[in-house]
Amino acid sequence: MPKPSPDVPLTRRDFLARTGAGAALLATTGTLAEGLLAGTAQAAGRPVIAGGARQFPIGIEMFAVRKEMFRDMPNTLRTVKQIGYQAVEFFAPYTSWTLPQAKEMRTMIDDIGLKCFSTHNGMASLTPGETMSKAIEINQILGAKYVVLASPPFPSATRDGWMQFAGQLTAAADILRPHGLFAGLHNHDAEWVALEGGGRPMELIAANTPSDFVLQLDVGTTMKAGADPVAWIRANPGRIRSVHLKDWAPGTEAQEKSYRVLFGEGISPWPAIIAALESVGGVEFYLMEQEGSRFDEFETARRCLASWKQLRGNR
Repeated sequence: MPKPSPDVPLTRRDFLARTGAGAALLATTGTLAEGLLAGTAQAAGRPVIAGGARQFPIGIEMFAVRKEMFRDMPNTLRTVKQIGYQAVEFFAPYTSWTLPQAKEMRTMIDDIGLKCFSTHNGMASLTPGETMSKAIEINQILGAKYVVLASPPFPSATRDGWMQFAGQLTAAADILRPHGLFAGLHNHDAEWVALEGGGRPMELIAANTPSDFVLQLDVGTTMKAGADPVAWIRANPGRIRSVHLKDWAPGTEAQEKSYRVLFGEGISPWPAIIAALESVGGVEFYLMEQEGSRFDEFETARRCLASWKQLRGNR
């Protein structure tokens, strides 16, 4: 399958469904070594979170800069560092790298001054087989700790289907653990839909996976589903080790609403979310993610980070 056009908007789920994405990434970058503002003023009266003793790294999910990444991986990494991000989260195409390419990438991010704490993955990376074995090796090379499933392999399922899925996730966690890695799941809105007989898929997953299985919180999709992110964090202490700082607002993308709002422009109660994350959630790092906005990718990343820093008291 040809490389997706950088001008065609893709959702996270759509992108992960494109099986040729990894090969396309390598084709556009060559070898990784070679190929490889704050104008958003904070609204008056928006709460500012006072700086505390502990500081948490702020990274970016590379899907947020995917068009630039396909054009020029090294420049994209240098630019997100210059903007002020401290870490990157690579997504599914990274499993198409060879091990030497993964080592080149580790050298590159080390030289630039970036960290990689986690990766986003398709189901094959959490299913015993060649892809999972390769994902383990690459994550160890990158220095990543968390192998996170970017999306369940189905948009909806019965209670039995979700229970079976939780069993697969538990099996993956058991395989990864001896390698010093931890499995996780990044939620979408489908996991918050009430099931026949009561309960929601996310609740089944949390209750039927080990305590070290990471529940990576995507705030925007949680808000879209009408779920309460603060209540969810408090119900799962120590398990929300990373968060996607995606905002959401009622309305359509054509109105520059939905996921197209910048961080801080939506309806997410960020101060309460962050307070819960840092008091009981177990958060270790934050990741900015944007599916698209009225600005280009780098400008979006700049503006979102500026709003984050202002919310955090500029730390």
